[in-house]
Amino acid sequence: MDDVYTKLRSLQEILAEKFEIEREIEDIPKILATRTELLNRMKKSYLEKTREYETKGRYIEELRNKAIEAERVREGFEQQMDMIQTQREYEALDKEIKDSGEKEQDLRRDLQREEQLHQEMKVNLEKDETMISKQEEEVQKEQSRIKEAISERSKDLKALEKKEKSITPGLDEEILFKFERIIKSKEGTGIVPIEHGVCSGCHMILSVQFVNDVRRGDGIMFCPYCSRILFHEIEETEEHGEEEEESGDEEEGEGEADSDSEGEGDSDDGGDDEEEDGD
Repeated sequence: MDDVYTKLRSLQEILAEKFEIEREIEDIPKILATRTELLNRMKKSYLEKTREYETKGRYIEELRNKAIEAERVREGFEQQMDMIQTQREYEALDKEIKDSGEKEQDLRRDLQREEQLHQEMKVNLEKDETMISKQEEEVQKEQSRIKEAISERSKDLKALEKKEKSITPGLDEEILFKFERIIKSKEGTGIVPIEHGVCSGCHMILSVQFVNDVRRGDGIMFCPYCSRILFHEIEETEEHGEEEEESGDEEEGEGEADSDSEGEGDSDDGGDDEEEDGD
């Protein structure tokens, strides 16, 4: 199982980087889509303004013709003045001249106002044309940049896929499938150690039995809370405990050796006493 965990940890780094590159490749064209959408809106607005400009031009032409007609009518009435014979005819004709004159003046004012607006619309259209031209250049540059960026990232992706294929042989396909999904959903982290009975991925407390099962390493175990693969990592307290046990064994061995030495010394003293008594 240690070999499997080692492979999974190595694979985790590769998959995390691989999925990040895939997201980048997917996100890169979104910038172009935004610029293209803006360009399309600008073109649509330009077409609408162009239609309004053309409609305004036709309206101006109508006003101009009406002003010319009103002028012609006024001049016709003025020419009739020489043929007036009665006061009533004079008053009636004078009124016609005034009315036609006022109508002509109104048309002239409207014509002047509309021609000014028409000129402003033309200036705005020219500005829009310049902006659209610049935006089209930006889109073309963005397309080239995106093509180059995707090409570079695709090379990186192929290199990672090659590394991935060198690690995956011997690993269970179902485990690999789950592992990939976990890494995608857990921000690149799919396998984590248990620390003091807690999953270091989601920091949830695990049952003692579950921790023991992971420690035995009989099979791949998934965290019941975050679904990450868990493995047992020797903690400092365990290492310290082992060191204490080893030092305790050494002290016990030394104590036994000292006891044996003292025992031998006592037996020697006893032999000497017996010899002295014999004497």
